[in-house]
Amino acid sequence: MAPGKQLLIILLLIVNTQLVSAQRTVVGNPSWEVGMMAGGAGYMGDLNQNNPLQVSGFSGGAYVKRNFNQYVGIRLNYTYGEIRADDADSRNEQFRQRNLRFKTTLNEFSGLVDFNFFNFNLGGGTRQFTPYLFTGLGFLMFKPTVNVYGEKYRLDRVATEGQENGYNNAVLTIPYGLGLRYNYKSTWSVFTELGYRTPFTDYIDDVSGRYPTNPAYVKSGDYWVNLSDPSANQIGMPGTQRGDFRKRDTYLFVSIGISFTFVSSKCYSF
Repeated sequence: MAPGKQLLIILLLIVNTQLVSAQRTVVGNPSWEVGMMAGGAGYMGDLNQNNPLQVSGFSGGAYVKRNFNQYVGIRLNYTYGEIRADDADSRNEQFRQRNLRFKTTLNEFSGLVDFNFFNFNLGGGTRQFTPYLFTGLGFLMFKPTVNVYGEKYRLDRVATEGQENGYNNAVLTIPYGLGLRYNYKSTWSVFTELGYRTPFTDYIDDVSGRYPTNPAYVKSGDYWVNLSDPSANQIGMPGTQRGDFRKRDTYLFVSIGISFTFVSSKCYSF
């Protein structure tokens, strides 16, 4: 089982436990929260098959959140990120010969549920810090590109694997992860989190299946470049493996951030 799937199963089990715990807690006054974060972005897929913590670009985002008590909150989240990979940098000789590369921009809109482990004070509790888990559902728009002799090409538009109608670059995605939050001054808090995403596509990196019968050529200056098979010796025989045949890629955001909570002047009830 892939590391991302194992983490998702563990998170769902813990989330269920947290929901049961939260249902036994008397709810304080709900509050609104806004936050911003920045950090790195990475991915696992056909050009990075084994390192789930590899960061290859930056990320940034913002959210608005409704805290229902000291344990549970729901937020609307936007995150922008950039990821990239290049076979030329791989330790694997076969990858270096394959010579694929990409850069992809990510625009994610998501609805997330946060579950605090501890009795966090901004929700009416007594603890200044708490680990937390989150999961939810999102919508991802991604644009894989490649730069050839100074010219940029949209890989999702050139059918590098012979797709008759290309592929959809707007898909659903499932976010899940964990973080740590600390209330350092009144209604201000800082946090850090690591979150993985499982999108409903295997084309985040424009690589999924087999080399096509009709390769995708583009003209760059005086040269014709084979974007389906940019290897030096054209090693990609039609029908042979181009990707790793896993059904989906995975991407991640790791970030630090700051938030402000609009706490009601009413007293909390316990």
